[in-house]
Amino acid sequence: MNPNWICQLLSMPVIQLLARILLTITFWLSGLAKLFDFPATIAEMAANGLPAPALFAALTIAVQLIGSALVIWGGSLVWLGAGALGVFTAATIPVSHAFWRAEGAEAIAKMHVAVEHLSVIGGLIIVAILHVLVPQLRRK
Repeated sequence: MNPNWICQLLSMPVIQLLARILLTITFWLSGLAKLFDFPATIAEMAANGLPAPALFAALTIAVQLIGSALVIWGGSLVWLGAGALGVFTAATIPVSHAFWRAEGAEAIAKMHVAVEHLSVIGGLIIVAILHVLVPQLRRK
């Protein structure tokens, strides 16, 4: 039912790699920025009220960079990278984007970010599903 050229385009490894890079760009750019300005990252964790801000800073960087690498690599651990990034993203909503604790324009802005985070989580779930299901479908 799909046009042949669309199927060919979406089957191209370079397009699939580009999609995984684009899906994770927010995470690996953030992880690199946090890594290269670790003192600011620690201050950000402290401002969000997290205990042991240096530990949370290091864990955040590790999840963002390692999770992104696993998704981009496209190997057998895509599900792990996507899952780690998804859980991390969900956890940032009550920590950094708690729109229910804000008022006015700040509440609206935080709500938009929280909803965008939910969309990213959906994309991560889809990449994990496709990584599992597509090889199974090809074998049939």
